[in-house]
Amino acid sequence: MPELPEVETIVRGLIPRLTGRRIVAAEFPCQRVLRSPMDGLAGLRIDGVRRSGKFIVFTFDNRRSLEIHLGMTGKLLVNGEPGPYTRALFTLEDGLLLYDDVRQFGRLELSSAGGRGRTAALGPDPLELDAESFVREVRARRSRIKPLLLNQGFLRGLGNIYTDEALHRAEIHPLALSSRLSRPRCLRLHESIRQVLLESIEHGGSSISDYVDAEGRRGGFQSLHRVYGREGQPCMVCGTPVRRIVVAQRGTHFCPRCQRR
Repeated sequence: MPELPEVETIVRGLIPRLTGRRIVAAEFPCQRVLRSPMDGLAGLRIDGVRRSGKFIVFTFDNRRSLEIHLGMTGKLLVNGEPGPYTRALFTLEDGLLLYDDVRQFGRLELSSAGGRGRTAALGPDPLELDAESFVREVRARRSRIKPLLLNQGFLRGLGNIYTDEALHRAEIHPLALSSRLSRPRCLRLHESIRQVLLESIEHGGSSISDYVDAEGRRGGFQSLHRVYGREGQPCMVCGTPVRRIVVAQRGTHFCPRCQRR
């Protein structure tokens, strides 16, 4: 599933191509990906494109907004070629925007004028939350640290890949109890989260399976993963084989030496 860096990369590619463009027509060959009626899109001007956690949000000139969650295999492609997995087509004044989704786990939702959709319930953005607030919120929760970081109501945008990578950099076991983490360790985790997200954005995100940006290009950060997807391979810090366990129903990668409980 595309996480914060992948969604941020897509949004940065869409902003110069969509901002100020008007939607001439909108077609939805697949109703399964729709969370709301899509009436009234034709004629709207796209005033802005932004990221909210793992959501892509289009804002329009009539104060409505369209929230797009890519699910597992969703793609937004500028001037792409429609195919069997195209679930939505937005014809613009000077181009075409496609939403492709093989598994159809993505969702599109159009809000009412001035309304707030699913993103209203999300927690703060990890790239915007200050260190002291992060420390306070982490230590106030009695939860295993990995499930806490995956909780979108606690922190928006983190997923399996970058939670594993950040915990490894911070030398924190994924099953560590958040309330027992010391202030220095929480500060280190806050910085590790920021570092891994910003580095991944710089490399266009991680292409593990289906992810591509708005022009169909794969990301490059997967080649820099330190633990995620590297079960049995040596830890890049100490050489100990990376282990894989299941935490919160997610495959979880960590170094048993660097990340002791």
